Amino acid sequence: MKTIRNMFLLGVLVTVPAMGMAQTPAAKPAVAPAAKSAASTQPAAKSTVDKAPVSHATKGVVKSVDAKSLVITTSGAKGKDLTFVLDSTTVKTGTPAVGATVEVRYKTEAKQNIATAVSVSEAKKK
Repeated sequence: MKTIRNMFLLGVLVTVPAMGMAQTPAAKPAVAPAAKSAASTQPAAKSTVDKAPVSHATKGVVKSVDAKSLVITTSGAKGKDLTFVLDSTTVKTGTPAVGATVEVRYKTEAKQNIATAVSVSEAKKK
C-alpha cells in the first residue's frame, strides 16, 4: 500500500508542473542570428526613420502675398500673423489677394510653414 501511495504522489508531483508549463503562452519568434548580432551592436537610440510631415490647416485674411510667401492674420480673439512659404508644389484654388479670406493647408519643416494648398473663399453675398 505504501508503494502505491508513493507512486501516486510521485506521479502527481511530475504531472502538475508539466501541466503548468503546457499553459504558458507561445514564445516570440527568434530573430535571425545575423539580424540579432547587427541589432545588438547598435546603441539603443531614437528611431532615425523619417516620419511623414504632419499636415495642418488654418483660415485667415490675407495680409500680404507675393510669388514666394503668404502672410495671413488668423481670426479669433488672439488673431496672429502666420507666414507661409509658397513653392511650385503649392496648389492654389483662386487667386489670393490682400483682404481675401483663405484656407491654408501646410506642413512645418525646419521651423518654416510650407503651404501645400491655398484656397480662396468666396465673399459672402449680402
